[in-house]
Amino acid sequence: MTYPSHLPFDDGNSDPLAPTYRAQPGYPAPHPGMPSVYGVPQPAYFVAPVPPVYGLYPGAADPLAPFGRDPLTGEPLSDKSKVAAGLLQLFLGGFGVGRFYLGHGGVGAAQLCLTIVGWLLAIFFVGFILLFAVSIWALVDAVMMFTGSVRDSRGYKLRS
Repeated sequence: MTYPSHLPFDDGNSDPLAPTYRAQPGYPAPHPGMPSVYGVPQPAYFVAPVPPVYGLYPGAADPLAPFGRDPLTGEPLSDKSKVAAGLLQLFLGGFGVGRFYLGHGGVGAAQLCLTIVGWLLAIFFVGFILLFAVSIWALVDAVMMFTGSVRDSRGYKLRS
């Protein structure tokens, strides 16, 4: 069996399933480390990724994760603690302190503004409903921070 001349294969042997690769004009030459199937170079995504080596000893600093990595997923960890964030949100959550600590300024400002409006409307007893809603919001936020469901403003997981 022969292949047309415009294909980059050369069936120099009698086996049509094992053509050899021959560089022709218009076709790139194969990379030396590129895997091949039946002599045909395959794209680089077939190559298994090699984990990076950061140092010569096991505790060397990782420049992409200066605060460590999660042992289960390998994700980089944040410089913020989920215990500190949860405690701040639990005790000062109406003022949005836990969210400000994590860098979520918009959510923290919303909690702070709703608390202030709730205290201003407390004269008409409508504000107590708003204060109750903000306190439930802060409590749920604190539980989510303690469980690690909330990430910091850069998207990193919180440290323990």
